[in-house]
Amino acid sequence: MVTSAAIIELDVAIEVRDGVTLYADIYRPSDDSECPVLLQRTPYNKRAAPAVNLLTAVEQGYAVVLQDVRGRFRSEGTFDTFVNEAHDGYDTVEWIADQSWCNGKVGMIGASYVGATQWLAASENPPHLAAIFPRITASDYHEGWTYQGGVFQLGFNVSWGIRLAAGNADHLGADLGLSNDRIAELARTVDDVESAFWTLPLDQQEYMSAQTSPYFFDWLNHPADDGFWSRIRIEDKHDDIQAPAYNLGGWYDIFLMGTLRNYVNMSENDASSGQKLIIGPWSHSTIGQNVVGDEDFKHQATVTGVNLDQLTLRWYDHWLKGEANGIADEPPVKIFVMGENVWRDEDEWPLARAQRTRYYLHSNGRAHSPSEHGVLSVEAPEDERSDVYLYDPQAPVMTVGGPLCCGGGPLLDGPKNHAAKEERADILVYSTPELESDVEVTGPVTVSLWASTSAADTDFTGMLLDVRPCGCAVNLTDGIVRARYQDSRKRPHHIAPNLPKRFDIDLVATSNLFKKGHRIRLEISSSNFPRFARNLNTGLWADSDQITVATNTVFHDSNHESYVELDIIPR
Repeated sequence: MVTSAAIIELDVAIEVRDGVTLYADIYRPSDDSECPVLLQRTPYNKRAAPAVNLLTAVEQGYAVVLQDVRGRFRSEGTFDTFVNEAHDGYDTVEWIADQSWCNGKVGMIGASYVGATQWLAASENPPHLAAIFPRITASDYHEGWTYQGGVFQLGFNVSWGIRLAAGNADHLGADLGLSNDRIAELARTVDDVESAFWTLPLDQQEYMSAQTSPYFFDWLNHPADDGFWSRIRIEDKHDDIQAPAYNLGGWYDIFLMGTLRNYVNMSENDASSGQKLIIGPWSHSTIGQNVVGDEDFKHQATVTGVNLDQLTLRWYDHWLKGEANGIADEPPVKIFVMGENVWRDEDEWPLARAQRTRYYLHSNGRAHSPSEHGVLSVEAPEDERSDVYLYDPQAPVMTVGGPLCCGGGPLLDGPKNHAAKEERADILVYSTPELESDVEVTGPVTVSLWASTSAADTDFTGMLLDVRPCGCAVNLTDGIVRARYQDSRKRPHHIAPNLPKRFDIDLVATSNLFKKGHRIRLEISSSNFPRFARNLNTGLWADSDQITVATNTVFHDSNHESYVELDIIPR
């Protein structure tokens, strides 16, 4: 098809090395000239939500190729998350480069899994892949995608898995022996997944099966960081990747950890130069938007007038067209400082001028509500009573906002007010006094927690919050660790009951100005459900529904210093 604006070719067959045919739609300038190419490889339907405006890209001299990945929509083969993306991506890039309308330079675009298809293709170093622009995506498909701190990211894995299961059933229904009624039933579940979160055992999901969702059950069967994950881990390949990458993420994005790691590791890679990083106040579903959760960041959240389409094309004007447009000379890092609500350029991440500061936990043994008994202070503890609470998996702390994906039930992402939730007896709350001056926290956030449990296994969670004069406690970032994976993600270890042990909780990172009169707060608990799967406190896993209640203790004394570490930025 030829229009005045573009040549459009739909469902173009691209055969990859093992004989499977993948199908792509191609949009290119109507003058049929050689041009640089933007490639998007997606499992979400090539005719839905391209990462750039097609008309704008074509008008600016780009061809855009949108391809269904293997086993999805029009493309042949079986969809198996991540496994085929490196080779299929390499073969697609090189097929494009061999076309008469390509000038020999290809860039890749897209977000989330479509960011993964970029990194995995780049890990093979196709000769004609000039650069990538991955948005909101991971660096490790065990830690930070499927698991975090050894805990299954239930909300994401179930909601995403059910959505893909419905698509796979529609795509392969006849081959799988599914009736039309069953296919229609699966399609209806994508907007009502809450019941699936509560399913026990976890491997008895009603709307996913080994036929429609083999990857989901593979993930359950590999809770440890074993060889299943190492074969597809991007972090292990950073030293060899040569493509420059513009990494885009959000402080409330579920894959923030991966975005930061991709940038930091690639910046240390001598084989690749020109790495960039931009982090906004966004969640996974609100990239480039002003309203995130319950916060309205006004026009500032739209990168101070920089349109994401324009940013993407400007990146590729440099790498694919060779234009000296200044983007390579700009500071490599741009971050949005929440609270102050401003964008700021930086020379590195983490910030070299940051002052790593410990805020120690204190209480009189009664830190069970925000009633001033739980205190955060830069002073180390002396002799103090520990805090004790009961964790019952049948009544977990429910998720309120935060870094979530991908819809369904109660999963509303972003910043929310946690004040009402904090009245629960199974949440410990530690706060600074009202700040006498502004305090900026920008950088990694970690918790070192001395704790014990009466159970065979349990989890410990941490959450950093900004407490405002109104009493609102707004979440900034959170994390979790499973006790049996504290010492090693590769080899779980049984823990001794009721014996104090140090647990390290990675709360990833944030950038927030705690204003004068606000307070810095840390919550400690043992569940954040359904964001994370409940620990049933038995040491058993996905094939069990046995539950026990745990008595968990948090220590903060001279022999067991518990604290949160923050990067304080001098102002």
